[in-house]
Amino acid sequence: MRIRVQKFGGTSLSTPEARQHVLAHIQDARNEDCRLVVVVSAMGRQGEPYATDTLLGLIRQNGDTLPAREKDLLMCCGEWISAANLCSMLQAAGISSVVLTGGQAGIETNAAYGNAQIVSVQPKRIVEHLERSEVVIVAGFQGQTADHEFTTLGRGGSDTSATALGAALKAEVVDIFTDVNGILTADPRIVEDAKPLSRVSYIEICNMAHNGAKVIHPRAVEVAMQANVPIRVRSTFSKEEGTLVTNPESLYASEKKVEDRHVTGIAHFGQITQIQVPAVEGQYDLQLQVFKTMAQHSISVDFINVNPSGVVYTVFDHVADRALELLRGLGFKPTLLSGCAKVSVIGGGMNGVPGVMARIVESLTQQNIRILQSADSNTTIWILVQGEDMVGAVRALHNSFNLHK
Repeated sequence: MRIRVQKFGGTSLSTPEARQHVLAHIQDARNEDCRLVVVVSAMGRQGEPYATDTLLGLIRQNGDTLPAREKDLLMCCGEWISAANLCSMLQAAGISSVVLTGGQAGIETNAAYGNAQIVSVQPKRIVEHLERSEVVIVAGFQGQTADHEFTTLGRGGSDTSATALGAALKAEVVDIFTDVNGILTADPRIVEDAKPLSRVSYIEICNMAHNGAKVIHPRAVEVAMQANVPIRVRSTFSKEEGTLVTNPESLYASEKKVEDRHVTGIAHFGQITQIQVPAVEGQYDLQLQVFKTMAQHSISVDFINVNPSGVVYTVFDHVADRALELLRGLGFKPTLLSGCAKVSVIGGGMNGVPGVMARIVESLTQQNIRILQSADSNTTIWILVQGEDMVGAVRALHNSFNLHK
């Protein structure tokens, strides 16, 4: 039995016209003799009646004191409405279909309401419906605990629902449909000549997603990578194949060729603050105190450099004042630089290639962009710049590595 998973986001389901494109993709998959699982998000975006943010707005009007368990019950509703609406549309088109909640589909989670982790996926009920040639529509973004409590998976959870089901069902591919045609070499709002990528590895897209690219959630990619299930990131409004995400060995196997590509793309995000904490003479537990205190107060830290003269790291701008207060309470004298941006150069072919960092420095220096901090891994080099330099840095690096060609 050939099984394919399709996931449609909120903008793909928000209007009757958009839903006609969804119907066409479902019919195309059925014409290829695939048994189909369709994972849906809530319809639309904030302000539209059934969007998740709109539902959350209802409780904000009442003091925003709804307990986490009950809040998850509310947030599950948008996907249920979306799934039932699509089911009605398929039935009218003569396509037999059935709706399952995340829990009914076999997605079991822990009880971390609002950001639950998947514990296991037991898709027995899905398989029964697929064997009857029914399209199974699953409400994304949610699961159920062993005690049958409804939970949500956090932002981007519908992507994770789709790849988790794809892994459990051993699907031949998971299609993530969105409003852009695949993954680009950079944000097209910044780089006009950003180029669509036909293929990318799991690790590369994970790094792009973690570092600001918002086409797919990194948790979803990690699940697919563990099960070696290919993902295609595609546009709902196009018949094009989009971007294939798979393991490096499979990237070019079908065409029997290898592309000499050191850098895949440039990602970015802003509104972060650099914190420098100088060491105090004779104090040897500075690093422990700093990072333990941040952890105890749920402040996420990033871009960490530790050396004998102190520590340097970043936090989001909105928690910087709280971090400053805590550090001063420990007797430290930190300095803060707010409004910074993190620009990432990502590519699975960079490891062991001389000159990549030199090219980064050269291209930014030519634009008079000062590098505040840097770090690297096998597939990514991160650069911290001042916020006003972010756009210039992304464009300079994209051009320097010829990603427009």
